Amino acid sequence: MSLLIKQVLLNNELVDIYIEKNIFLAIKPKLSLSADTVIDGSRFAILPAFYNMHTHSAMTLMRGYADDIELHSWLEDHIWPLESKLVEEHVYHGTRLAALEMIKSGTVFFNDMYFFPYGTAKAADEMGMRADIAPVLVDGMDASRSDEMIAYAQEAIDHSNDYSSRVRFAVSPHAIYTVSADTLIKSAELARKEKLPYQIHISESKTEVKTSLKQFGLRPVQYLESLGVLGPNVTAVHCLHLDDTDRKILKERGVTIAHCPASNMKLSSGHFDYAKTKAAGIKMVVATDGACSNNNLSMLEEMKIASLREKAYSGDPTVLPAQTIYDMATVNAAKAAGLNAGRIEKGMLADCLLINLDHPTLVPSGHLISDMVYSANPECIDTVICDGNILLQNRKVKNEEEIIKCANEAYLDLIKK
Repeated sequence: MSLLIKQVLLNNELVDIYIEKNIFLAIKPKLSLSADTVIDGSRFAILPAFYNMHTHSAMTLMRGYADDIELHSWLEDHIWPLESKLVEEHVYHGTRLAALEMIKSGTVFFNDMYFFPYGTAKAADEMGMRADIAPVLVDGMDASRSDEMIAYAQEAIDHSNDYSSRVRFAVSPHAIYTVSADTLIKSAELARKEKLPYQIHISESKTEVKTSLKQFGLRPVQYLESLGVLGPNVTAVHCLHLDDTDRKILKERGVTIAHCPASNMKLSSGHFDYAKTKAAGIKMVVATDGACSNNNLSMLEEMKIASLREKAYSGDPTVLPAQTIYDMATVNAAKAAGLNAGRIEKGMLADCLLINLDHPTLVPSGHLISDMVYSANPECIDTVICDGNILLQNRKVKNEEEIIKCANEAYLDLIKK
């Protein structure tokens, strides 16, 4: 399959872009090539698509379900009881809804941690997205369940070939307060053995840090370091309550922090200190978290919130500028996911957005990246291409109405159980 985008704006230059299979093969003005599909790009600019480095996609079914509640009460009194009623069909339809929302807001990859991973994988595969999908490991701090947890993760990994190469199973223990040391250690060993990503919530709340100090005599990052868990394959989610020692460890181990500002603010979980994290040289990406704690999956909104919050908190309007946060959502996130993507360049994976330059939020033109971060909304994204395939065109995704109908039905079934 081949795709040719004619006369599209790239870095303030009109070019033609030729995609064959899933790779950008040629980028230059006035290409003399034919293709299976030709797009007139004269109204558009082309930009890298977004890579959402932490979410619980099927939690779209819980959007608005438990708002305005503190984190641990939110989990223990509301979310976990409802999640105990989930079945794979709920997760499948919730993930399709999440994929629809993500595609329509420019996201082509999501890093997922949730239950019933085959429902998630099936939905991601059908929707044409890339995904790292991990069955969330929770043993209730019961070390006797460690082997059961590892077998659960291994089973999913063994099913990877059931899906497109865009979909990969990964390893994700939930957190140090829900997972025993044995499972944390063995799951890290499994991820290293299989050369897979490892994702975990770390230092999300003051309560987590206090409990860690009481139970283990160490802060969460230092506890994970003592277990030998941390390494360059690890995405540490949240990381709101770090000290200088924590940051030094994360830097030395090559860990990537997934910053989720909307969720952190909504749950009043704490402040992510971007300035200190940057000074420590730690890799950072941005992510939405789930739609129950955000409450949407728009990376456009997440970028704006991240940048504005940092400016307000620091008192420095120059901190976390538009290009930096855009890179955190695109090329830096793609690197963290191990993908040769995130830029519009020859030889890279063909993931991209066609942006409608006539959309009111982008007029007057001339400051595209700043406009995408500070003023744009998803309606300015006309076309989304992932792995060389068109997922969104003219703002439409295939089977939108059916996806929404089935998600509503799944929600009503879930809350009646």
